[in-house]
Amino acid sequence: MPEQLSNFWSALPEYVRSTTISTVWIVVVTVAIILCVAYLTLWERKVIGWMQLRRGPNRVRLFGMLPGAGQPFADVFKLLMKEIIVPTNSNKLLFRLAPAIALIPAFAAWAVVPLSPELTIANIDAGLLYVLALTSAAVYGVILAGWASNSKYAFLGAMRSAAQIVAYEIAMGFALVGVLMASGSLNLGTIVRAQHGAYLAWNWFWLFPLLVVYFISGVAETNRAPFDVAEGESEIVAGFHVEYSGVGFVLFFLAEYANMILISALTAVFFFGGWLSPVDGWSLLGLGDSFLGQPSIGWLALKIFVFLFLFLWFRATFPRYRYDQIMRLGWKVLIPVTLVWIGVEGVMAYCQVGPWRAG
Repeated sequence: MPEQLSNFWSALPEYVRSTTISTVWIVVVTVAIILCVAYLTLWERKVIGWMQLRRGPNRVRLFGMLPGAGQPFADVFKLLMKEIIVPTNSNKLLFRLAPAIALIPAFAAWAVVPLSPELTIANIDAGLLYVLALTSAAVYGVILAGWASNSKYAFLGAMRSAAQIVAYEIAMGFALVGVLMASGSLNLGTIVRAQHGAYLAWNWFWLFPLLVVYFISGVAETNRAPFDVAEGESEIVAGFHVEYSGVGFVLFFLAEYANMILISALTAVFFFGGWLSPVDGWSLLGLGDSFLGQPSIGWLALKIFVFLFLFLWFRATFPRYRYDQIMRLGWKVLIPVTLVWIGVEGVMAYCQVGPWRAG
C-alpha cells in the first residue's frame, strides 16, 4: 500500500504536487497561528499579573490539569455564543466584512515568511513588497468598521487609527529600505541568508536605529499600548469596534494578536537572522559545529517569543500616549531618523564596511 501511494504521488503532475504540499503547509501554519493567538491571550494576562503581583487566570483547567490553561477556550465558547447585533442604520455588508478584511492580511503575510532554510510556503522574489502591501491593507478593515457602524464613537476611533497607521507605515517602510540596502534583495529568505554569521553579523548591529524604528512602528501598527488610542475606552468607548459583539469582536482581536506574532516574526527575519543561530560559525568550544550552531525553526520561534514578551511588557508598564504625542513621534522623530540612517548606510556602502565589505 505505501508503495502504491508513492507511485501514485510520483505520477501526479509537478504543479499538482507542489499545490498539494503548499496547501498542507498553509493549513498547518494557520492552525498553529490560531493556537498561538489563543495562548498569547492567556500568556498576556499571566505576564501582566506577574508584573502587577497578582495571579491572572487560574481557574479553568485543561483536561483537569494545568490551572488556567483552558481559559482561552472558555473565552472562545463564551464569545461564540453571544448574540451578533448589527446596528439598524449601519451598512450591513461592510459591517460584516470589516473584521475579515482586518484578519486576512495577518494570516496571508505568513506565505512569504521563511520558517526554516527549507520551508517557505511561497518563496517569491518580491516578498518584502508583498508584506508591505498586506500590512498596509489591514487598516481598511479598521476604517470600514468605524464608518459602517454609523456611530460617531466608532468613526472617531477609525479616523484616529487611520492617521496613526499612515504615519507609522511610512516610518516602517523607510526602515525596510535600509534592510533592502543591506541585503540587496526583496526575497525574505535571501535577507536571512545575507545575515550569515554569528549574532554580530545580523542586521541589528549595523541597522540598530532602523530596528528601533521598525519595532516601535510595529507596536503602533497593531494598536497596542502605549499606542492604543484607537481603542481608548475612557475617551471613545472602545473605539472602532464599539458596535461589534460575538464573532465580529473576536475576529478583531484575533487580528490584533495575529499581527503581534507577525511583527515579531518579521523583526526576527529582518534584523535578527530569522532561523540562523546566534553562534553560527563559532569555533569556540565547537559550538558552531554542534546542534546549537545549526539553523532551525526553533531559533526563529525563540526570537518571536522574546519580541512578543516586549509587546506584553510595554502594555503592563507604559501609560497611553496622548494623540498629539503619538503623531509627533511618528512624523517628527521616527521618519527623520530613518532618512538620516539611510544616508549613513549610503556612506557605509561607499566605504565598504559592515554588510557591504568586499569579500
